[in-house]
Amino acid sequence: MRLSFGTPRVPSWRNLDLAPLVGVQDVSSDDLHLRSRSAQVMALLGLQLNCPFHRDSVFLLLLALGPVVWLSMMGFFAFQPLPWYAIWSPAFLSVALWQPLFEELLFRGIIQQYVQQAVGTQKTWKGLSIPNVLTSLLFMLAHLASHSLSWSLLMFVPSLCFGLVRDRFGSVYPSIALHTFYNTGYFLLIGSGTLLNSR
Repeated sequence: MRLSFGTPRVPSWRNLDLAPLVGVQDVSSDDLHLRSRSAQVMALLGLQLNCPFHRDSVFLLLLALGPVVWLSMMGFFAFQPLPWYAIWSPAFLSVALWQPLFEELLFRGIIQQYVQQAVGTQKTWKGLSIPNVLTSLLFMLAHLASHSLSWSLLMFVPSLCFGLVRDRFGSVYPSIALHTFYNTGYFLLIGSGTLLNSR
C-alpha cells in the first residue's frame, strides 16, 4: 500500500458548475438563484462528496489508528465496556453521532473553511495546512469547557487528523466518519464510566 499525502484535486466552491441547473426546463430565475445559493452553502460547508474517501490509503490508515489508540489507552485507563442496554441511550448516541456531526460542521465545515479563505492553504509540517492547525487549536480550547486541561490537550492530535482529511478531500464527510468512529470506539471500550456517570 503506497501512502500519498498529497491533496486530491477538489473543485473550489467558487468554481461551481451551475450548467446542469441552467439546462433544466421551466426553472424560474428565483428558483435558479436559490439552487445556486444552496449549492454554494453546501460547498462552503464541505457538504459535497468529491471522491470516494473510503478507499483512500491515508483515510484507511487514520481509521486503523483508532483501535491502536484505544488499545494503548487501556494501559492507562480501566477497561470499561459499555453495557448493551446503554448503546441505544441518548447519551451514547449524542457522543457517538451527534457531537461528531455538529463539531465537524462547525470546526471543519465553517471555521477551517473560513480560515482557509483568509490565509490560503499554505502547508506546514508533514503536509498539514495552517487552517488545519489553527482550527485544531480552537477545537482543543473548546474542549476546555467540559474536559480537563490534559484531556483537552490530547484532543489536538485527533483534530489534526480530522482537518487533514477535510483538506485532502475538500469535504467534511471523511472527517465526520473518522470522528464518529473514534468517539464510538472510545466510549464502547473505555469511556463508558464517564458516559454513564454523566447521566
